[in-house]
Amino acid sequence: MRYIKLSLYIITFFLFLLTGALTLYYGKETFHFEPEESTDTEVTTTEQKLHFVLIPEELDNDYWRLVEQGARDAAKFHNVYLEYLGPKQANNDEHLKTIDMAIAGLVDGVITQGVADPEFNTLITKAKEKLIPIVTIDTDAPESDRAAYVGTDNYYSGFLAGKALLNDTSGEQKVAIITGRHEAPHQKLRVQGFKDAVATEKRIEIVAVEESNITEIGAVEAAHQFLQQHPKLTAFYGTSALDGIGIAKVVKKQKAEDDLYIIGFDILPETLQYIEEGTIEATVVQFPYQMGYEAVEKLILLNNGEKLEPLQHTDTKVIHKEDLPISPAAMNGGMQP
Repeated sequence: MRYIKLSLYIITFFLFLLTGALTLYYGKETFHFEPEESTDTEVTTTEQKLHFVLIPEELDNDYWRLVEQGARDAAKFHNVYLEYLGPKQANNDEHLKTIDMAIAGLVDGVITQGVADPEFNTLITKAKEKLIPIVTIDTDAPESDRAAYVGTDNYYSGFLAGKALLNDTSGEQKVAIITGRHEAPHQKLRVQGFKDAVATEKRIEIVAVEESNITEIGAVEAAHQFLQQHPKLTAFYGTSALDGIGIAKVVKKQKAEDDLYIIGFDILPETLQYIEEGTIEATVVQFPYQMGYEAVEKLILLNNGEKLEPLQHTDTKVIHKEDLPISPAAMNGGMQP
């Protein structure tokens, strides 16, 4: 019996060692603390690489891929090691878990979309205590201890959309708004800015606001529902990148392009195609590439001990068919990738 117990102790001990080794290995695989030396000659920082993590709302999203490209180009130029990690689809719990992992990995800085959750503020405070600067991007979290926000002035962008609707239409308008997520702070601001822009015009009626869950299929379903419930609808406003595309598909399928005004958000290739053919009249242009690039540069400055203004707004404007085609430099906020 004593030999059996001794054997069990030995087996348990080796399992403990194996578990520890695997934990260290996979932790290192997730956050590479010793990146390979760069062969890039165009660097402007010190020989020792800084290590940043970019955490988007969702990884496989065309908009966030543009943010990633800007951040990677800046990281390459400045000899920064950058990781792109986060939820495959929008999920606050996974997003927060990724931030916590980055903090535990003692990285040199984190770029992340702000999250409307008390746990987010707790994590940002935790990072600050560990001297890890946090830059919010695309969506701010002004009540947190983040060092700076880089991105669109979302209220102003919604206000621009409302003014565009007023300038582009005449007569009474019944408007449906499709937004990415009701609880997302940046989406709320885009809706509120739009409402405030049209509030004094009695000819504009906002019939309802529905969410798409930041998916094209969600926008399609919401657009179908609006047209069924409000047959006298005359205009749509989509507040996230896929909303305008989803709306346009429904409107085009029903051959109602001449009867319905659509203003969307962002300049994904499909959005530009719909503007070119006249299905979408206008779109609010923000510059995700510029956001990613500037966010990396702000983190470098913070690591060098510099103080920054908390709000670092990137460019925003509305474009119509006559503004096409858009040059690559213009799409990147004037930056050359």
